[in-house]
Amino acid sequence: MSIYYIDNQWISLVKFEEILASNCQVELSTSSKEAINKCRSYLDEKIANSDQLIYGINTGFGSLCNTAISSVDLGELQRNLVLSHACGMGAEIPHEIIKRILLLKAIGLAHGNSGVDISTVERLLFFYNNDIQPLVFELGSLGASGDLAPLAHISLGLIGEGEVYYKGLKMSAKEVHAQLGISPLVLKSKEGLALLNGTQFMSAYASYAVHHCSNMWFKFNKIAALSLDAFDGRKEPFQSNVNEIRNQVGQIEAASYFRLIMEGSELLNRPKAHVQDPYSFRCIPQVHGASKDVFDHCSKIVEREINAVTDNPTIFPEEDEVVSAGNFHGQPLALSLDFLAIALAEMGSISERRTYKLISGARALPAFLIENAGLNSGLMIVHYACAAIVSQNKQLCTPASVDTIDSSNGQEDHVSMGANAATKLHRIIDNCYAIMGIELINAAQALEFRRPMISAPLLEDLFLQFRKEVSFLKVDRNCHLDMVKAKYFVINEMKI
Repeated sequence: MSIYYIDNQWISLVKFEEILASNCQVELSTSSKEAINKCRSYLDEKIANSDQLIYGINTGFGSLCNTAISSVDLGELQRNLVLSHACGMGAEIPHEIIKRILLLKAIGLAHGNSGVDISTVERLLFFYNNDIQPLVFELGSLGASGDLAPLAHISLGLIGEGEVYYKGLKMSAKEVHAQLGISPLVLKSKEGLALLNGTQFMSAYASYAVHHCSNMWFKFNKIAALSLDAFDGRKEPFQSNVNEIRNQVGQIEAASYFRLIMEGSELLNRPKAHVQDPYSFRCIPQVHGASKDVFDHCSKIVEREINAVTDNPTIFPEEDEVVSAGNFHGQPLALSLDFLAIALAEMGSISERRTYKLISGARALPAFLIENAGLNSGLMIVHYACAAIVSQNKQLCTPASVDTIDSSNGQEDHVSMGANAATKLHRIIDNCYAIMGIELINAAQALEFRRPMISAPLLEDLFLQFRKEVSFLKVDRNCHLDMVKAKYFVINEMKI
């Protein structure tokens, strides 16, 4: 099995996704081990030779930052921190997000500015490599002092507390330690704080989101192109000159992609009886392009974050400094997650409008895309479902990042709420896959009423692949089953 070594070099989001997809083992490089050991040795010496109060190392936490802790209690302090902060509630988060958290936490601690023992980072990687997944819950983080509650649940497993999933089974962390013949971690000074402070819950969701948004952008465009042909749309809105004079990068890219995937379409190039199309077709470059610009912007923010040190305090052995600051504050991610949610929901919103036009009985298409309408309702209520999903997305787009709440007796008086932004966005992503599936059902159905004329080769290939999963609707049937199949197809089988 291949091995990826964390060496504190810049990790691109593309590389990060490759590591996750490859199922390779992840280990610390020699340089990372040296950086971790150097920082830990410095901290041990600092504690032994100084009476200085250092936040979270020999003091309490939050508003208890001025309460001194005896040197003999520093380990217990860190264990108590993990136990007391594991206060998550709500649904369990997906396993794929937990995998990301484990890896991101190890990457952050490996920089050598956190003061952890090397065994702690290696235990995180042991959990990652062996697919041991602590139970983590959606609710509990304010996204400011790091993702305290969810990261505490990650850390419970490391110290032999709480529950984990292992080989598909939920069991106590103690059972897993016993099965594998390993001892629970005994935390040293500062280690609990290093594990709990950090933006890895938000970063895990954010990296997941930008990865999916990038792929979804191409899929939204391809399905929209099929709808355009099925609706007998015009090609002029996609030509280069009109889009280039707008000077918006995403718009130019969207129009260029449409010209590529619609090359060779008989339907697109035939004479049109209508002078122009509705906005949901005519303004695809402008709307889809604007979302692409957002995706590209936010991916830069997220890539910087996965390469960052975000716990507190941070340690600089060379400068002989232990600095209590605010790198754990999730504002960059909170704003980006809200921005991604809006941009993605807008693509779902304009998709629903195209679906509505396809079933409206316009341009020689039958009402609700069914023969013998009246006796058959066709795709009428499929659109209802799409409208409900789009409406929920709009509600989920209420920004979390504009909210804050006073916590820890006023010490933590401005928070990002980025964790709530993250979980909302995750739901929008899932909803948008359903929206795409519904548009594809309608576009494929409408295209069959245009026969014998054909669309572009790339789009005809999409149509043929989709027809292996969902057949033409001749008479009314249980369309829920078609919708589930269509969503699965878009997520797992549709090519970009």
